[in-house]
Amino acid sequence: MPTPPTDSLPSSAGPAADIAPIVAFASAASEGAMALWPTLRLPHLQQLLQHARVVHSDQGDEADFCPPHERAWARQLQLPMSHGCVPWAAWQQQAADPAPQETAWAWLSPCHWRIGADTVHMGDPAQLALDEAQSRALLDILAPWFAEDGITLQFQRPDRWLARGAPLDGLCTASLDRVIGRDVRRWLPDAQTARTINRLHSEVQMLLYTHAFNDSRANHGLPPVNAFWLHGAGRLQAPVPVQPRPAHAELAALRDAALQENWAAWGLAWEQLDASLLRELLTAHQGGAAVQLTLCGERNALTWQPQRPGAWQKIQSVFKPKGLPDLPSML
Repeated sequence: MPTPPTDSLPSSAGPAADIAPIVAFASAASEGAMALWPTLRLPHLQQLLQHARVVHSDQGDEADFCPPHERAWARQLQLPMSHGCVPWAAWQQQAADPAPQETAWAWLSPCHWRIGADTVHMGDPAQLALDEAQSRALLDILAPWFAEDGITLQFQRPDRWLARGAPLDGLCTASLDRVIGRDVRRWLPDAQTARTINRLHSEVQMLLYTHAFNDSRANHGLPPVNAFWLHGAGRLQAPVPVQPRPAHAELAALRDAALQENWAAWGLAWEQLDASLLRELLTAHQGGAAVQLTLCGERNALTWQPQRPGAWQKIQSVFKPKGLPDLPSML
C-alpha cells in the first residue's frame, strides 16, 4: 500500500478563507512542463503570490495512490483518508442516502489496456466513447461475474459505474488521474488485500477478449473494452457534512492537457486560468476578501494566503518585483 502523505497545518494558518480555489495539475514532473513554466505569462498569479505566505503544506510522493488535488478536496470536504485513499464513491452515496453505511463502495470505470512486452498502458476511459446503451449492455455482461464474488454493479453514467460489496472494504485504490496514460502495474491494489479484484481483472480480460461486444466496436473502428479500473473505494465509518465537491470548470483544460502530456495546451490553459479565475481571485483579495489559493502538482499541494504588503514591501515590489515561484520544484 502507498505511504500516507505527510499532512501538516501550521498553527499560524489564520481564519478560514472566504474564497479558496484548488488548482489541480498546476505542475507536472515532466521535462516539457518544467521547460515551459518560466516562459508563461501569469501576471495575476504573480501578484497573488508576491506577498503571500504558505499556510498549509501537504507533502507527498508521485507514487501515492491519491494525488494532491484529491487530498486537498478531501480535506475541504472533511472526508477521511485511509492509507492516503479517499472513499469518494461512499461519500457520493451518503449524499443520496444519509443512513449509516454497512458496506463499502467504489467507482468502476470500463477501460482499455494496451498490453505490450514490458508495459500495460491505460487509456483514458472517456476516449472509449461509450454511450449509455453500450455501457448498460457491457454492465449486463460483467455484472454476473462480479456478483459471484459478492460485488453488485449498478449503472451511474456511461464511463463510470457504482460497485458495492464486502471485497471493497479496506481496499486502497489508485485515482484515475494517476493511471491514465501510464503503466497500470505500479498502481494495482495491494496483492494481499485485493486477491478477488486481481482475479477479476484476469477473468474480465479473458471474457472480453473474443466477446461479440468488442467485435461490434471493432467494426465501428472503436478500441476494445478489455479491462476495468476501481477507484474511490472504501466505506464511511461515520457521516460527514454534505457539501458539493469543489469543482472549477476552468481546470478541466489543465487536467486534460497534462494527462495527454500536451504541454503547449497546458501552458495555454494556465494563461487562460490566470486571465479568468486568478484575476477574479486577485480582485476579491484587493477588495478585502480573505482568499487562499491551493496549487497541486504530482507530489505536493501548497496553500498560499496573500498578505497586505507594508510600505517598504510596496517600494521593494516596484524596484525588485518577484517573479513566479519555481512550482515544478515545489509541487
